[in-house]
Amino acid sequence: MRKRVLFLCTGNSCRSQLAEAIVNARMGDKWEAFSAGVRPARVVHPYTLKVLAEWGIIHQGNVKGVEGLRSVSFDLVVTVCDTAAEECPVWLGQGIRPHIDFPDPAKTIGSEEEILQAFRKVRDDIARKIPVLLNSLS
Repeated sequence: MRKRVLFLCTGNSCRSQLAEAIVNARMGDKWEAFSAGVRPARVVHPYTLKVLAEWGIIHQGNVKGVEGLRSVSFDLVVTVCDTAAEECPVWLGQGIRPHIDFPDPAKTIGSEEEILQAFRKVRDDIARKIPVLLNSLS
């Protein structure tokens, strides 16, 4: 039986969506990943989808708030930004709650290429750090 992990961030438009998509694509045999935001944005950031597609991951992510997942049981709830970690007490569900902070690539100012590079760096960091965490708990 697969374990369930929830990735929480502020808006659920970048970091938590990246983590959800990468885990489901690469570790879906052991983990079922979900994502949500403590203050959800309106849409998944288009660069999130673009950098996932660069890796062949087609993500149909929808922005979700934590309220919609309260009834779901998780083995692990990972906060991926400091704001979500500070507000994590709003998560009353079960599950171990580690924190790994990733910078918000949506706050990057610059050319399109500079912004894409910021999204790629966060994607790559998530792809490197999250599996280590999940494998340590399998």
